[in-house]
Amino acid sequence: MSRESLVGTTLAGYEIRSVVGEGGTSAVYRADHPTHGTVALKVLRDRLRQDRTAVARFVREAQYGGRVLHPNVVRTIEIGEAEPGLHFLAIEWAGGEILERYAKRHCPLAPSEVADIVEQIAAAVQAAHDAGIVHRDLKPENVMYDPATRQVKLLDFGIAAETDQGADERLTRAGFFVGTLMYVAPEALSGEMVTAAADQYSLATIAYFLLSGCHPYSGKSPREMFTQLLSQPPLPLSKAKEGLLVSPAIEAVVMRGLAKSPAERYPNVRTFAQELRNALDAPTPEPERSAQPGMLGKIKGLFKR
Repeated sequence: MSRESLVGTTLAGYEIRSVVGEGGTSAVYRADHPTHGTVALKVLRDRLRQDRTAVARFVREAQYGGRVLHPNVVRTIEIGEAEPGLHFLAIEWAGGEILERYAKRHCPLAPSEVADIVEQIAAAVQAAHDAGIVHRDLKPENVMYDPATRQVKLLDFGIAAETDQGADERLTRAGFFVGTLMYVAPEALSGEMVTAAADQYSLATIAYFLLSGCHPYSGKSPREMFTQLLSQPPLPLSKAKEGLLVSPAIEAVVMRGLAKSPAERYPNVRTFAQELRNALDAPTPEPERSAQPGMLGKIKGLFKR
């Protein structure tokens, strides 16, 4: 069965209605099932049917996603093989749109909205950590967001890892990493052990983006980004964009989440999100008016007499 002909067909009982997204390894369809209702159906690309790594990642996404049961994580419904090599994954249909698209149109977002989004992502990620899983690919592209309800759903556990895997299984050589360079933690680039703290770094980068519409590093190429991530501190949030006003408290929380050393970040993502909400909920102090220089003030006073 050709992927291009899937719309309008039935696969393992799922009536495929439309294409909703495509990636390098799979296509995502909106489909209906007599028992499960409307679902998002991911189908592995034809060219990857015999690719053991791609198939393993596809299966792993279902296995890890099935272990993380939380209102802010899309529910895994079924994984199967409709015919030899035609792997599919049915997951809960989440309303709204990809957070990346929404954010690009509306950033910087209101503080209360950022607090709601980050808090829900953190809750989902903390549930993964509690289940012994590091997501490793947190980014706005992997989050569904419904602006009407401010409901968040975390997607894609395809490159997640067990927190209790041995170092030989989880370490990568310097220069080799998994994730998205714009959101990946520095330790993932230098060959260090990637822990739950790496997800916190990625979440802090998401918060930085939602609050400013910018990223903490501005490399124009992968090589430049790679170098900046390893050798330079992130740009302070208050300097991300001309005219951006953020309180010192908000900046302090975000920048701590972006600390290069995992040990300098918050103890967990839940704490990071709570501290950020506290800072975002606090009243923004009025900017101080600069006082008139003493001599100039006196001269102006003379003319007013």
